[in-house]
Amino acid sequence: MGNTRRQYSPPFKLQIVLELLKGEQSAAQIARAHGIGYDLLARWKDLFQERAPQIFQDAQNGANTEAARIAELARLVGQQAFELTLLKKGCVRSSPSRSGER
Repeated sequence: MGNTRRQYSPPFKLQIVLELLKGEQSAAQIARAHGIGYDLLARWKDLFQERAPQIFQDAQNGANTEAARIAELARLVGQQAFELTLLKKGCVRSSPSRSGER
C-alpha cells in the first residue's frame, strides 16, 4: 500500500495551534481529539511562534507603503490641477473674440 500523507488547511492548523496556546487542554489531548500526531502539533506551534512577529512587521510595512502611495497620488493630482489651470488660461488668451468673428 502507498503511504499517503494527509494535507491540512492553514485555517485548520491555526485553529489547532490557538487551541493549544489557550492552555485549556494538553497538547496530547488536542492531538488525540483531532487525530494528529503530537510531534506534528509541536511543529505547527513552533512554526506559528516563529512567524507570528512577521505579521506585525508586514502590517507596518504595508501602512508605510500605502502612505507613500497616497502622497504620490496627491502630488500628481496637484500637478495635474496646476497644468489644467495653465491650459485653461492659455485657451482663454488665445481664443479670438466673438464680436469680431462675423
